[in-house]
Amino acid sequence: MKTDASTIKEIERLLQSYEREVMLAQDHGYLQPNTTRTYLLHSRNFVKWCKDEFEPGGRNK
Repeated sequence: MKTDASTIKEIERLLQSYEREVMLAQDHGYLQPNTTRTYLLHSRNFVKWCKDEFEPGGRNK
């Protein structure tokens, strides 16, 4: 893990909030579905990276 468990917990809480905002933006027509998928994929990958479960360019868990 690249950071401590309490920080990961807060990052995951914030990710959930971010995901809701992104989905609302799509629902209101501000984002296209492909853009939404990209936003969510990359933010989720960042969280995985923080948890040492993602390596850019590598085989990931």
